[in-house]
Amino acid sequence: MWRGLRARATFPKYKMNPLIKKPSILFLALSAALTLTAHAEGEPSTPTDNHLPSFSWDRVPLYMHIRKATNFTEDEIKYLATFPLVTFEKTTGSQTFKCTEDGTLAAAKAVKEVNPSTKILYYRNVFVHYGTYKANAEIDKMPGAFLVGREGKTKLVRGKSEAYDLTNPQVREWWVGNAKQMCADPAIDGLFLDGMIKIYSGGYLMRDIGKEKKEAVLQDFEGMMRETRQAIGPDKIMLANVLRTGQSKDDGLEAIKLFDGSYIEGFEIAAKPEQKKNNVARGMVAFQKAAREGCMIAFTAGLSEMNTEEGDLNPQKTDEIRKGLGKNEDYSKRFNYLLSLFLVCAEKHSYFLAHDSYVAKKQNKVWMTRPAEFDRPLGAPKGPAVQEGYIYTREFAHAKVRVDIENEVGQIEWLEPEKN
Repeated sequence: MWRGLRARATFPKYKMNPLIKKPSILFLALSAALTLTAHAEGEPSTPTDNHLPSFSWDRVPLYMHIRKATNFTEDEIKYLATFPLVTFEKTTGSQTFKCTEDGTLAAAKAVKEVNPSTKILYYRNVFVHYGTYKANAEIDKMPGAFLVGREGKTKLVRGKSEAYDLTNPQVREWWVGNAKQMCADPAIDGLFLDGMIKIYSGGYLMRDIGKEKKEAVLQDFEGMMRETRQAIGPDKIMLANVLRTGQSKDDGLEAIKLFDGSYIEGFEIAAKPEQKKNNVARGMVAFQKAAREGCMIAFTAGLSEMNTEEGDLNPQKTDEIRKGLGKNEDYSKRFNYLLSLFLVCAEKHSYFLAHDSYVAKKQNKVWMTRPAEFDRPLGAPKGPAVQEGYIYTREFAHAKVRVDIENEVGQIEWLEPEKN
């Protein structure tokens, strides 16, 4: 199988004089001026359609999410340039270039030289503090930058990392400033925003910081996201890790309105094994609804088994931790299941990634490979999926897809294109 709150334009409301059939040209001009003034006073501009990655139903639309602490090789850059959308994760280039910012810029510029149309996203966690950023020199000296738990505990995330206190306006200003600076470079097409599940999940860190503080963090986080859109402008992408089953009342469908779309991971996480199929079904509903409303979706899932021996590192199940594929492990069944599930839900600007790790290394069994399925003609869908219980079917111009989420089995019948 394998080869080696999106901002919207608003207009002032008016009541028509019943004696006037049309508003005057002067009135329309004043309305437009008021609209522009409203945006100038702080309302985010509406992102334009052409700022999103290229999209085609000709083949399976793909996404890449990767990091490497050292330089990418020439062959790796050429490989990355085959994807319409790439996120360079935390630590990218941080050993070679001494910081994530410079490492990301170097990788982005190298990819753009090969394929200028590839959209590159700069990774920033909105909540968890990671140590490889040049910008940290400023926040490390900032009083009250991190949340403090019981008994003065500051390493609140997995016992290893600090969490930003987003109620501190200096922290928000610092975070937005770094995002703005990076997005000002033409090699960076936008932001990948991670960590908001930890903010939206009601139980996460509640015992450590209390309900009132947690609610204040959420409120100020959403304000920071609006400030970020204002700072980076309408033509930069904001892709957030925000759709997640059970982490909010509506699985992130309201929160996604702040962004261009969502990255999806952890869709199979469930407190009990018997809840898994229902969680997946619920996650599919959120995926389908968001995608049909025009949101970009970067659907990702691991090919290896979930690691259930996490101890106390993941008590609220906010992170998806997997074991990694074995040397000769056959993952074709899992791959077909994930691809089938994606195709059942996908709409325009939905992108797919089945991975063994987000790290570019030899142990990553699918890094620098391309499945034969990705080169098969797909064609546009003939309509939405049909659901019968836990079984979904959908037809494309050149494929018939069936996925059984209860038994985790996916089947794709690839049809040969008709010859003229």
